[in-house]
Parts: sequence; C-alpha cells; structure tokens
Amino acid sequence: MNECDVFIIGAGPAGMTAALYAMRYGESVVLADQGAPGGQLLLIDEIENYPGLGKVKGFELAENMEKELGKLGLSATFMEVSSIKKDGNKFKISTSEGEYEAKAVIIATGAGHRELGLENEKHLVGRGISYCATCDGPFFKGKDVVVVGGGDTALTDALYLSKIANKVHLVHRRNEFRGQKVLSDKVRSNEKITLYLSHQVVKANEEGGKLSSVELENGEVIKADGLFIFVGITPNSSFLGSLIETENGFVVTNGKMETSLEGVYAIGDVRNTPLRQVSTAVGDGAIAAFEVDEYLKRKS
Repeated sequence: MNECDVFIIGAGPAGMTAALYAMRYGESVVLADQGAPGGQLLLIDEIENYPGLGKVKGFELAENMEKELGKLGLSATFMEVSSIKKDGNKFKISTSEGEYEAKAVIIATGAGHRELGLENEKHLVGRGISYCATCDGPFFKGKDVVVVGGGDTALTDALYLSKIANKVHLVHRRNEFRGQKVLSDKVRSNEKITLYLSHQVVKANEEGGKLSSVELENGEVIKADGLFIFVGITPNSSFLGSLIETENGFVVTNGKMETSLEGVYAIGDVRNTPLRQVSTAVGDGAIAAFEVDEYLKRKS
C-alpha cells in the first residue's frame, strides 16, 4: 500500500498549485493525472490575462509550473483513479497503478468539452470536427472553418484560427457574446471572421467520410472543412459516484474548497465556481493546500 499525506487527482494549474503549496508545507504528496501535466493549459494557444506575464503560450506556462514542482522533487504520476473510499480517518484510492492511502484528497480533475449533439458528430471527430483549435488548427491552413460558441474559448480560438484558415465563420446561438469584451471587440473587427449571431448549427454534412459543410437552423449551408465546437464543459467527476455532493456534475464546495465529506477538497473547473480561469484555478489550489494543512494539524 502506497501512503501519503495528500493525494491530488489532476495535474492542471489547480492541481499543480495545490501540490506546490502542500510540498512547501512539508506534506508528502502524490499528484496523479491521466495525461501530461498542464490540463487545459495544453489546449490554449495564448493566455493574455494571467497577471504579470503579458502574453504566454499555454504549454509554456504548464512547463514552468511543472519545473517548479520538479525543484521540490515532485513529478506527476501517470495513472487513472477509479474510486475513492473513506476508511476511518484515511482514504483508500484505487488507481491503475495500485492502491494508495492518504490522509486527505484534493480533486482537481477539471472538465472536458461538451458536444453539440449532431447526428454524426462522433463519427466526424478527427475528420473535420474538433474541440481544440491549437491541437488541430494547423490541419486547416488556408481552408474555411466554422467555430461554434460565444464564450472566451470560442472567441480566443476563432482569433487563433483566423491566423491559419482562409475564412472563419463564427456561429453563436445568442445575439451577444458571453466572453470578455476585449476578445469580442477583436473578433468583431477581424476581417477574416464572419459572424452568425442568433443561429445554431443543426447538421454536419460530409463527403467521402469527411466534413464538407454545416447547416444552420434557417437552412443556410456553410461550406467548410473544419468545425470547431466550444459550447461549454462537462465536469470530470463521474468516478466519484455518490462519495460527495455534486450539482449537475460539478462538485459543491465552500470558500475553503471543502466538499460535503471531511478531508476531501475540490478545486478548479470541476467545482461549482462562477469563473473558470487559470488565475482562479491557481487561487483554488493555494486555498485548498492551506486548508488541508490546517486539517492535518487538527487530526494529528
């Protein structure tokens, strides 16, 4: 049985910050993730609103965070967590790499993309449909693409794609964007981006097994080789079962990042927070690590 003070699930900015602070408090930490450290940072081309850094590439920020952990002797471990059970004052965590026992658990598993629900959406993923512009954008150099969504991610990625694609068609179901005004203004002034406000994509057409066009609810057809979907997120919390209280899948916490089960904390995009940004994830991680340290002191 592998033992530690704090078991952190998820190595995005929230999880890595919590690990950094916990290590500095002198706690033994296991940082687990199914993928490379960085989480959503790895899918972001440029971040412009992280204080003190100006513009920074998402992967560069992730690498810098990982290096900070490395200086303290901690590396994220590639593993999948299947279940968590409370056993007295400790927690038993089942993973793809064996069983772990921890005094406290921090959930930082983030959230994944939400689908549009188109009939052939899953079939066309990788054949024209994508949920990550920085991952797949280069495949559409000089081609026409459609972006769906009106939040920060949709606006940021539409701007990113405008540097690569021939034409970007931005479809949003509302008549106003939900994203930051500075991003909205940039989108509206970009000559390569055509707006379709108060519209919805209802069909993805294909030819030869690849996306050929998208159809709007008014019958208008937009010829495009790529369809990038940014219509919200789904929390990665299904593995928790009924362990703690959730709301629409998002973990319910208080301001101390405490969940409904003592000793379990949740941070970042997976929790019920009004704002999901790198800066808020980092703040969550710092708070959770502090509260965990206080909790462990009380228990000892």
